[in-house]
Amino acid sequence: MKKTGKIIFFGTLFGLLCSFGNAQTVQAQDEIAIEDGVCIGNVDVGGMTGDEAKTAVSSYVDSLMDTTFTLKGKSGSIEMTAADMGVTADVDTAVTEALAVGRAGSLINRYKTTQDLKKNKLVLDMHLSVDKQETAQKLYSNSGKLSVEAVDNGLKRENGKFVYVPGKEGVEVDIVNSVYAINDFLADGWDGSDNEIALVTEVVEPRGTEDELAEVKDLLGSYSTDFSSSSPGRAKNVTTGCSKVDGTILYPGDEFELCSTVSPFTQENGYELAGAYQNGTTVESFGGGICQVATTLYNAVIRAELEITMRYNHSMMVHYVQPSMDAAIAGNYKDLRFKNNLDSPVYIEGYCSGGVIHFNVYGKETRPSNREISFESETVSTVDPKVKFNLDSSKAIGYWSVDQTPHTGCIAQLWKIVNVDGVQQSRDLFNKSNYQASPKIITIGTKDATAESLTALKNAVATGDEATVRGAVSGLKSNADAQKEEDEDKDNDKDNDKDNDKDNDKDNDTSDKNDTSDKTDDKKNDSNTSDKKDDKKDDKKDDKKDNQTSSDNKTSSDDAKANKESSN
Repeated sequence: MKKTGKIIFFGTLFGLLCSFGNAQTVQAQDEIAIEDGVCIGNVDVGGMTGDEAKTAVSSYVDSLMDTTFTLKGKSGSIEMTAADMGVTADVDTAVTEALAVGRAGSLINRYKTTQDLKKNKLVLDMHLSVDKQETAQKLYSNSGKLSVEAVDNGLKRENGKFVYVPGKEGVEVDIVNSVYAINDFLADGWDGSDNEIALVTEVVEPRGTEDELAEVKDLLGSYSTDFSSSSPGRAKNVTTGCSKVDGTILYPGDEFELCSTVSPFTQENGYELAGAYQNGTTVESFGGGICQVATTLYNAVIRAELEITMRYNHSMMVHYVQPSMDAAIAGNYKDLRFKNNLDSPVYIEGYCSGGVIHFNVYGKETRPSNREISFESETVSTVDPKVKFNLDSSKAIGYWSVDQTPHTGCIAQLWKIVNVDGVQQSRDLFNKSNYQASPKIITIGTKDATAESLTALKNAVATGDEATVRGAVSGLKSNADAQKEEDEDKDNDKDNDKDNDKDNDKDNDTSDKNDTSDKTDDKKNDSNTSDKKDDKKDDKKDDKKDNQTSSDNKTSSDDAKANKESSN
């Protein structure tokens, strides 16, 4: 009887548990609720369905995006938000684990779990993680604030000899392991109360042993250019730029960037205003002349046969080297860069003396002593410059200023020649350069010029001939000068009118006198006529004599009249 009772009891208990299990299965299919007392991180999801729990957890993670974390390195710290690090949660996994509480394992364990939840809450992992690539990029961009840079062992040149200079250890952030440390910090049950994370760092030893640097003693390449004719500002810029390159050590594989070495081009960094090329013209710019530093260094480096990784020619030809031997830097788009492609360090010495800039590249010579290299410039074609005239109405007539000297354009190339024992072994094209022709720019003053003379000048400018334009400039008249000439012409006309009036008065007086003389002559003629009538009464024998006398008297009278008109 007792045995039968026990069987009935256990059978009943088994039936109840099976019914409980079957009910749970049916309920899961109908979207069961999470057991009370279950939390995902800081979110209490007890009694929620799976979807409700997912929504609650996602909302909580969204609210974390503005949370700021302090990331500590050796030399300092930076702050990054959860959004900066791309923090996310594996919500699906977290909710699945929450739903399984009290429903997984043996029947006894499930029962025990449900009973424990009535006493204490169960906190499950939210499975937070960071975007590893995004976090690594941000750490890398801020590594300078978090690390102590190692100072490489180096050299300095004193009195023609190299002196060893010990370096210092550095400490830098281990980017990869630091990202995993941040991820583990969040994943290991972070509850939002502690937001300071220690980054993983490592010691960095200085490069270059004393024995290795002792091999730097051979002159591999050198070059010099003259800047003695430069303005004081330009000379200062060449000297300043050269000093910033001096003492550079490049270890095998290192790449040198001139622009980052000598910039910024500001007065605070030792530069002054001087002429520089810009868009085919010469302008005043801080650091003008720095390209002569680039050109001189370029020629020393190619003779040391280091690898040139970036080089640009000037937009216009320069006077201190032959075409295609120059190197220009400008902004962030033109730079001189080269790499130490040797197996040992190289040292760059730069100095200025007597208006000449010098660069020497030292290292360990491994090239055969009977091998020599040289470089030869070749001009392929040239373009003659034009003359550009600027008419400036703010400048007075007669103003003539040459604002820019002309530059001949050309296409050039540089050849590298290798001789062994004086016999040419190779002649290879090393680079090509294209230089723009830049015009001679002349500014001409046209202030208050007359329209007529200004038109004549513009027509002359259209010819592009400087002599023709000079001629037109000499004929420029201002409106004031034109008005003055017009007034003077009017005054001259008035004076001429007065002179003419005086001459007319004189002519009238002369005419009156002539009339009086004519009347006197008429009277004399009448008297002669009367005498002629009386003579007719004479004897016919005297006719011939009287007629002759009468003719003589008439001739005498006409001569007298003629003499009076002539004297008037």
